[in-house]
Parts: sequence; structure tokens; C-alpha cells
Amino acid sequence: MSASFLDTMAAGSRERVARARAQLSDTALRERCQALPAPSPLRLSPARFDLIAELKLRSPAAGQLARGADDLADRVQTYATAGAAAVSVLTEPSRFDGTLEHLLRAARALQSAQVPAMRKDFLVDPYQVLEARAAGAGGVLIIVRMLSDEDCSRLIHCAQQQGLFALIETFDETDIARARALLAQHRSAQLLLGVNCRDLATLEVVPGRLEQLVALLPGDVPRVAESGVGGARDAARVAAAGYDLALVGSALMTGGNPHRLVGEMLTAGRAARGAP
Repeated sequence: MSASFLDTMAAGSRERVARARAQLSDTALRERCQALPAPSPLRLSPARFDLIAELKLRSPAAGQLARGADDLADRVQTYATAGAAAVSVLTEPSRFDGTLEHLLRAARALQSAQVPAMRKDFLVDPYQVLEARAAGAGGVLIIVRMLSDEDCSRLIHCAQQQGLFALIETFDETDIARARALLAQHRSAQLLLGVNCRDLATLEVVPGRLEQLVALLPGDVPRVAESGVGGARDAARVAAAGYDLALVGSALMTGGNPHRLVGEMLTAGRAARGAP
């Protein structure tokens, strides 16, 4: 994801907000959220390693991962029964083939398991946090690189008001420094801090970046390894490095048996953290 890619995604995101706001005001959307039951909470295992399993139909790096969302409910339920702590759902339409309808369907399918869905998108406005809440999500992704500190704080504050967790995504040392300052300002919010190890120009995973940056992450906030985790060996590697969760998308979408893969990664990661 190059800077120009993030800029393009941000511009498209603002256009989507403008169209949605023209149809439904902030006030009306907030009232819709107030009428909903509390979202499913994010529960992390005492075994000190968890997975955020992802529903992603397309990736700019890997191309088409699935031809449609007909099996969406079955897939996210499989993730949940296999032990995923949360399910990330892409809602960006132009490069990821995602929709808010996918998030709504996923959240409904996960209700009985009480596993939260997380909106993964290029959020630029608190309106989109409210959209996520209205669709039944329990969390949202916030990308530090594409936002000002003020905008990040606005999104975090809105997520906190709505009872949602927020995964703060970083790419390098500068992002992490900014994220640490945000964490200090929002100590009462439920926040996770992630490192995405993709190179922003080539979209390729950078070997060793997760291990290089983990020492910069605070130990009192759950740390998430994003990208580069394709199986049990990778899960053990990032868990041993100090990550508390891994966000896994492409491997689960293409691996053939997501239930088994989730179980194998959880077992390997927890063993690496010393869990029996």
C-alpha cells in the first residue's frame, strides 16, 4: 500500500461518507445505533495468543481470493467455532470487493457465538464508526498513517462511545510513536496496537519487520501482527516475538480448511507463549 494508494483509498472513503450522509444524517444514524443491543465484546484468551480471522474477497497484493460472499455466514461461523477471538470484515468496495452488507451479515452470523465482527476499511470520519456499529460490528480498524492525530482521536473517541474496540494499525517506527501518544490520551478505550509488515510501495511482506518493531510496542496493550502469518509456524514465530494476536486473511481465504488452520495457528502460537 503505497502512500498514493492510501491517498486514493482515503479519497474514495470520503466520497462514500458524503454519499451516505446525504441519505442518512449523523443524528439519525446515531439514533439507530442507540436502539441496538450492546455489541459482542472482544474476549482474549488467558493462553496469551489469539487470532483475528478475516473475511476478504479480494486483495490488491494477492488478487481475487473468493468469487463471492455466498458462503459468508458459514465461513465466519467456522472461524468462530475454531476459536477466533474476532472476525475482520473488509467493507472497502473498489479494491477489496467489500460492502457494509457483508459486515451486517457477518455480525448476525456471529451473534450466537458472541464473537465480535470488526470493520476493516480506510476510515476517515466518525460517521463510518457509527456505520460499523449500526451494522452490528464490535470493533473497527484505524490506520494511523493516513490520518492526522486529531482525526485518529475523533475515531477512537467515537468507537469508545459506541462500545467498540479499535485496532490501531502502524507500519513503522514513526507510526508507532504516534500510536503510543494516542494510547496515552485514550487510556479508557479498548485499543489494540498492530504492526502491518507489508512494504507500502511493493505490497510485499517484509521478512523480519514484525520482529524488528515489536520491541517498540508497549507491553500493556494487546499487540497484533498483521500480514505475513500464513500457518502454524508463522503463528509460533510472531507469538514468540511477543505478539498477543495475529490478524490472518489471505491464508484463511485460500487455505482450503479454515477451521483446521485456525486451530493449528492457535495451538502453535499458544505453545510459543508457554501455554499448556
